[in-house]
Formats: sequence, C-alpha cells, structure tokens
Amino acid sequence: MTGCKGDCEEKTQAGEHPNFSGVKKKIMVLSGKGGVGKSSIAASLAVGLADRGYRVGVMDVDFHGPSIPVIFGLVGRRVFGDGEGVFPIEISGNLKVISIGLFLDESDDAVIWRGPMKMTAIRQFIEETHWGDLDYLIIDSPPGTGDEPLSIVQLIPDSWGLIVTTPQELAMSDVRKSINFCKRLNMPVIGLVENMAGLVCPNCGERMDIFGSGGAELLAEEAQIDFLVSLPLDKEFASWADRGGAKAGNYHDLTGVSAMLDLMVEKVVSATAAKDREVNEQAQRLVDEREDGMNIYAIPTENGLLCAHFGHCEKFTLIEALDGREPEIKEVCDAPPHEPGLLPRWLADKGVSTVIAGGMGARAQQIFAESGVRIMCGAPGIEPLEVVRQYMEGALELGQNVCDH
Repeated sequence: MTGCKGDCEEKTQAGEHPNFSGVKKKIMVLSGKGGVGKSSIAASLAVGLADRGYRVGVMDVDFHGPSIPVIFGLVGRRVFGDGEGVFPIEISGNLKVISIGLFLDESDDAVIWRGPMKMTAIRQFIEETHWGDLDYLIIDSPPGTGDEPLSIVQLIPDSWGLIVTTPQELAMSDVRKSINFCKRLNMPVIGLVENMAGLVCPNCGERMDIFGSGGAELLAEEAQIDFLVSLPLDKEFASWADRGGAKAGNYHDLTGVSAMLDLMVEKVVSATAAKDREVNEQAQRLVDEREDGMNIYAIPTENGLLCAHFGHCEKFTLIEALDGREPEIKEVCDAPPHEPGLLPRWLADKGVSTVIAGGMGARAQQIFAESGVRIMCGAPGIEPLEVVRQYMEGALELGQNVCDH
C-alpha cells in the first residue's frame, strides 16, 4: 500500500461496520465536568425516545464510572454473545443497553486502562454489539474531553453532541471546553441542558437558586447553540436514577421534572429531523442542478496541481461546468482542519456534485455517496481545469486509488 503511511482519516473509523449499519442517529451526551447528572440525562433521553416508539440503544463508555447499569437496574446482570459479537440487554422491545459495567465481575472493580485500550474497547462496542435497527443511539460519555469522547468522534464522525451543565461558574467553565471540543471536531451540537438549576422548598414553595441562575442560558447564547431545558434540583429525579427507575421505560412519575424532560426529548427529535430535511434538500438541490446541466467539481490541490491525497491537501479548487461550455474556476479555498468526516460534509455543503482526487479512503467515499456526490479516484497530478476538461471529454485516465483502505 502506498502513500498514506497508515494515517488516513478513514483508518480509525468503525461506523460502517455491518453490526452498526442499522444505527441511524447517534447522540453523545457529554460534559466538561463530572457530577452534573449527565448519565441521568442520557438515560431519561433514551427512555423518552423509546416511550415515543423510537428504537433506541444506550452505549455507556464511561469506563471509570459506569452509571448506566445502576440507572437501568442492571447491576449484577451480564451480557451474552455468539461468535460474531454480544447482545445488549433489552429493557423493552425497543430499548437496549450496553455498558462496560456489564462485563465486570464486581460492580466496584476499577478499570485501569490507558487511551489505546479505551479506543479498542469502544471500537469493540461498536463493531461487536448486535444493535440491529436503531433510530437513535445515545452514548453516555465520561466527563471531560479526553480519550473516550475523542474516540467516539473519530470512530463515529456523524455523531451529534448534547452537552449537560449545572448553573455554577465552575461547571460552565469546563463546559465551555466541551463546546469548543465539539466545534473543533466539527461535531454538531443539538443543544445545552442545564441540570440542578434550583430547589423548590417543600414547605414554603420558594425557589432557591443554590448554584446560581441564568448563566447556562447566557452561555448557550454566547456559543450560538440551542438552550434546551433547565431542570430543577429534584429529589425524586435523583432517587429515580439511584433505584434503577429507567428500567420501567419511562419517567412519568417524576412530576417535578417530567414536563421538562418531555420538552428536552421533543427538541432533540425536532433538531435531528430538521437535519434530515436539510440533508434531503441538499441532495435534491444537487439533483436539480445536474438536471440543468450544471456541475461543481472539487479538486484537492497542492502547489496548483491535483494533490494525490484527498485528506491532506492544501486547498480545494471548485470548478463550475455547464454542459457545452468551458469550465471555470468558481473558488479556491483553504482546506479545513483534517478531522474525521469533516471534508466530505464541508464540500457537500458547498454544493459540490463531483470530487476528482488521486486517492480517498472508504469512509469518505461512503459519506460522499450518502450526500449524492460522485467520486473519481486515481486522477493524475495536473492542473485542476485540465482535470475537469479531460473528465468532461471522457479523456481523463484514472489510475489506482492511492488510499484504498
């Protein structure tokens, strides 16, 4: 194998594995700080979606403090498998759970792993779990921006982020890092959930803002992300998590938070549905443009010539070509940061209908195909306009894809 030196972006991605092919939307619940109720939010989001009839999976990758088995009442349970993988534990007919806690001999056992072992374990969760068909996979990530969330983004580049915070400045300072983490890795953020926002006195009914108020909503506004809901510090909600309340498949008896949890679930459904519509509309626009005879070609370039490696070029030259006319350069733009899954979506958003490159990995080709973008690999290192001219004339000679893994 030539050229890529083993570091092409698709090398680390596992989201196309057959066991994962039936999973549609992936949402990672994360926070910069521990103790904010992130796992409770992940569990309530999952049961809320399942209660609405969606097929839902929960994947707990908090290896050092797995809370999902407790919240779902699965402590002491173990998973079983066959020669091709393991089966998640079914909570109901449309809700499944997998967690590192389900593999430990004792619930108090410590998991002492370095980063590469975590990446391997997450890959195995993805590739060796029989998920079946899921509308949503909710991923409970540990606090911070370390190995686990980074591995998820690398292995599942089409995942979304949902960020949880509490009102105090200490938590929000760490959450800002989570927001920047998502933006840096081009992971879309569904929104921000504020937990433990205030306590209503059971005697006098007065609300006490123990950790402050208003900061999370302002943070969301500053970061230009949606503020989903503000949940109070609720004794019953905490007890629901501690006693394994999620195993019932709903949170209907939590009168203090159920309305806000419903609103959170509805906003998540609306946000993901809106993205689906956007993708479909973009694909339709490309179809309409092609029917009109207009195509936009993207050529990865370096020093003014086609660059052999799509994922490591300096610039992209975008060329407009209308049937029967000479192609023209529309734009020459700097390549965005080399992050997993970023380039295909970035070019698709620019209306590119065809990419002609020297080499491209399998995952990038799959993402382009999902966006309706044609791919040509093995093109020679010549000037971009000449590449398009030869392609339109049927004279472009394509060699071997130099990044075929």
